[in-house]
Amino acid sequence: MTGPTVGSAPHVGSAPHVGFQPAADLGRPPAPTDLALPVIGAKLLTAADGTVARVADLPADIRWVPLGTLDGVPAWATDLATADEFPGRARGWASLAAEVPEPLATLAGRALAVITWRRTHRWCGACRAELTDLPGESARRCPDCDLYVPMQLSAAVLVAITRPGRAGHADQLLLVRHATGPTGLWALVAGFVEAGETLEAAVHREVGEEVGLTVDGLAYFGSQPWAISGPGVLLAGFTARAADPHAEPVVDGRELTQARWFGLDALPAELPPAYSISRWLIDATVTAARR
Repeated sequence: MTGPTVGSAPHVGSAPHVGFQPAADLGRPPAPTDLALPVIGAKLLTAADGTVARVADLPADIRWVPLGTLDGVPAWATDLATADEFPGRARGWASLAAEVPEPLATLAGRALAVITWRRTHRWCGACRAELTDLPGESARRCPDCDLYVPMQLSAAVLVAITRPGRAGHADQLLLVRHATGPTGLWALVAGFVEAGETLEAAVHREVGEEVGLTVDGLAYFGSQPWAISGPGVLLAGFTARAADPHAEPVVDGRELTQARWFGLDALPAELPPAYSISRWLIDATVTAARR
């Protein structure tokens, strides 16, 4: 039982020719050698040695849900009540993503998103009837009132804000510490997009709310599905410059505990993990400054 061969570079800003391709219909039933991603609660089950399971490793009567393909290999998820049917290794998404190539981490995140959505969207919210699956779609429909229930995404933004350094010194990057989650990390300003708001407007609002600054030169960087913040979260990353290069951040006292400017040549060690778009943004900002 071995894992698939996948590339390790993050696919930011363009669609990969290989890697993970989502699909709600794979055109055939699961084959024994297809990839299997069992979900138990909020965790994924892998083999004891950490490799991805295959369909043949689980009982024949398992109900599978299509996820898409990974390097051309079909992948399926299933919702298990207990680990008795597959006594593998239960792992949170962050633990898995820290050890596997990015396309596999994305596939694992989709497995969690799809299974959690199916688990929490079984009944019609309008008339209480049991929803039915729509073939070929990540969606369900009510047979009584015809309510259409697609699997929804929650968009969030994050931004790498820079300003010029003092004469003879490197440019500076704004990093923050959050009041919840991994509070020891120095991360980027981030937040969820509100209904009726563009991604760009969300960046300006979050920066103003969290650190009291204004930015300009906003530029889109890339995006990443982010299973840590909840199933279906999509992070959109941006770069920007501080509108006032002399302004100092003032934290909101609720979501953030600290905010500081760091020289791009003297960043702290406690940065976001390498598999995160937050780290990709930070690394790309450092690289761009060296050119």
